[in-house]
Amino acid sequence: MVTKVVPGQLVALQDAAGVARDAATRIAKLLRAAVARSGHATFALSGGNTPRDAYALLARESGVDWGKIDLYWVDERAVPPTDDRSNYRWARSTLIDPAGIRDERVHRMKGEAQDLDAAAREYETLVKAGVELDGDGVPAIDVAVMGIGDDGHTASLFPGEPTVDIHDRLVAAVPAKGAREARLTLTAPAIEHARNIAILVVGAPKRPALERIWNAQGDVHETPGRVIRGCRGSVTWIIDKAAGGI
Repeated sequence: MVTKVVPGQLVALQDAAGVARDAATRIAKLLRAAVARSGHATFALSGGNTPRDAYALLARESGVDWGKIDLYWVDERAVPPTDDRSNYRWARSTLIDPAGIRDERVHRMKGEAQDLDAAAREYETLVKAGVELDGDGVPAIDVAVMGIGDDGHTASLFPGEPTVDIHDRLVAAVPAKGAREARLTLTAPAIEHARNIAILVVGAPKRPALERIWNAQGDVHETPGRVIRGCRGSVTWIIDKAAGGI
């Protein structure tokens, strides 16, 4: 018998619109709390349609002092920042510009770099310099938004690839494979040490991946989204009923 253990809080909404609304409200609350706690906050963004909708709503949330919040990225494709596939490009159009976030608060991954390994090292230096360390001496991002792919990947940690085993770096380059472009991604330690993670999941095709992540037993190499089970902070799954099979 397979035992399902959801790591963290599960919030199931009727549809994608409900997920976006709930996520925007929760993220705003977490960011306000982080600023109240330490005078500033760090916020890591992912791509995808559902986060885009949430970011657009988040830009209109009241009481979020964007002058005290630094933006980072969970992952990025190896494309120019103006490309439609760029996570940064969509964050700029849905959140950064509408909310009036100043450029000095925006720390994008340079996916267009010719040397992605060097870009990964540069971004790790940036994270270490700008993100408060936790008790283990690891940068602890205040709020990270993540998603789950149909294949069970999260960030740019893909099934059957060694990136999920990296524990001595916070950022890594991911080689291209087939039709998939190369990427930059936060690694498991950066994800596991985040103070708060909101995972947004929408649609029935995601249900098998969620089940594999939520199973008490499983292989992180087959389903890299299981790295979330190792998170030390607060984890909230914000899903629609189709994704949860509800």
